[in-house]
Amino acid sequence: MDLSTEELRERLLQTKQQHCDLDAAIASLEASGTADALQLRRLKKQKLLLKDQIGMIEDQLLPDIIA
Repeated sequence: MDLSTEELRERLLQTKQQHCDLDAAIASLEASGTADALQLRRLKKQKLLLKDQIGMIEDQLLPDIIA
């Protein structure tokens, strides 16, 4: 699936926002002390998947530079 540069940038912004939102949710749950360990694990796994997606999108936006 080939996306335009503008579409990739939009997807990157959305994914970064989701990552930030999950980070805030995780921090809030941990601070509350009432967090379910399984729920936290799932949120952290989802956050890692988003981080991987961010890396893939950034790789598509930035051309490889051969030194």
